[in-house]
Amino acid sequence: MTDRSSWTATTHDWRTDLDIEHLAEVRERLGEADAAGGRRHLILEVLAYADEEAESQDRTGTAIVTVSPDGRVTVSDDGRGTDTRRDSRGRVVRKPVMATADLRFRDESTAPLLPDGLPRRGMSTVAALSSELVHENHRGDGSWSQTYRYGIPDQELRSIEGRENSGTSVSFLAEIAGSADLTEADLLAFPSLRVEVRR
Repeated sequence: MTDRSSWTATTHDWRTDLDIEHLAEVRERLGEADAAGGRRHLILEVLAYADEEAESQDRTGTAIVTVSPDGRVTVSDDGRGTDTRRDSRGRVVRKPVMATADLRFRDESTAPLLPDGLPRRGMSTVAALSSELVHENHRGDGSWSQTYRYGIPDQELRSIEGRENSGTSVSFLAEIAGSADLTEADLLAFPSLRVEVRR
């Protein structure tokens, strides 16, 4: 257990759990379906993280995308689960991927493009544009869940019953229009990930 200020920031800054200004800026700039790329783009944002996770383990991972009749989308993968640590007080802290900016994509002009041709913006984009998002992560040392509304957590990170394998599940109800249909090219665009779509 160490102080959060000493944790290396690779994709997100561990020192803060919530960046309200960033989330508001995302909603203002990308609240229209055309600007955000619709629900399809949000799914691709989640899959990009699962692909990175599998690549970091030098393996081919699996992600299952489930689209429900009410518009909710759930993306579950079989990675290690979102990085979660204990701080110097013993409090469980999960990397703040949903409520703070991904440090790598602050400048969209240099961000990599996702299969839809739009720049990658990070998971906080998905959370900021969703009336509800539930983020679960299952790791070797525990499992946790947190619910967000427009990127703002409405509860503390809570411990939940684990599943058989590690991984992450992101379930969101986006407040933007646009199809949630992935193209054949989308399914093949992530080299370290097998993507399965269920309805």
